[in-house]
Amino acid sequence: MKKLLMLMLVISSTMAFTQKVSDYKYVVIPEKFKTFKNSSFGLEAYLAKGLQGKKYEILTEAMDKWPSEARNNSCNVINAEVLNDKSLFTNKVILQFKDCNKKVILESKGRSDIKEFEEGFPDALKQALTHVPLSSPVEMKPAKISDAAENVQNTVSETVVSAGTPEANNYSNGKLDLQKIQIDSNQFILAKSGSSVPFAVFKTTSKSAVFLVKMADGNTTIGYFENGNIVIDIPQTDGRFSKEVFTAK
Repeated sequence: MKKLLMLMLVISSTMAFTQKVSDYKYVVIPEKFKTFKNSSFGLEAYLAKGLQGKKYEILTEAMDKWPSEARNNSCNVINAEVLNDKSLFTNKVILQFKDCNKKVILESKGRSDIKEFEEGFPDALKQALTHVPLSSPVEMKPAKISDAAENVQNTVSETVVSAGTPEANNYSNGKLDLQKIQIDSNQFILAKSGSSVPFAVFKTTSKSAVFLVKMADGNTTIGYFENGNIVIDIPQTDGRFSKEVFTAK
């Protein structure tokens, strides 16, 4: 069964595709840019206005407020971040865009000789924005599984059949209906019904009922049981975590 899990993870890793920033329609801007300690000088609003001028649609980090085409596939969305790259006499920023796999697909630098922070940082960001292309979105569909991955998936199906039916229970967070499939005494997965690709892989830790969780997007976090439900700490783009509760059905 350990081989089965490895095969599943291979499939998951092949379901990635590279896009350009201009291919996207939706951009998430965090509530506050994390490398600015006390004040970010309104850069979040400045960036939002600048990107809207380039025909992008701005989203907040609250996924429940996203349009359905973004909510149903987070890989249809890119995440923007502005990094404080200030030197002694120059206000400098780095504008980054990352895809759903946390891969940087565009990085643009800007600088300003205006010494005052309130004017200098927006001026530097204005320069960085000049390198961002206009949005010209393509139709973004789930990544096609390659022939090699398809062969692996067939092997997974055959392995499941030969191994017998694993223990499975149903859980839901109100948006996703998942099955808990026990691989062995040390690990289980949550997967959509009828899918061999895991939503999350859980491995036991030294603490009872607390698990190390590998998410489908590559993030690693923790999960645990609470009142019979499964809880996952979901990483957010600003470094914080949100509590996602999957209730037993």
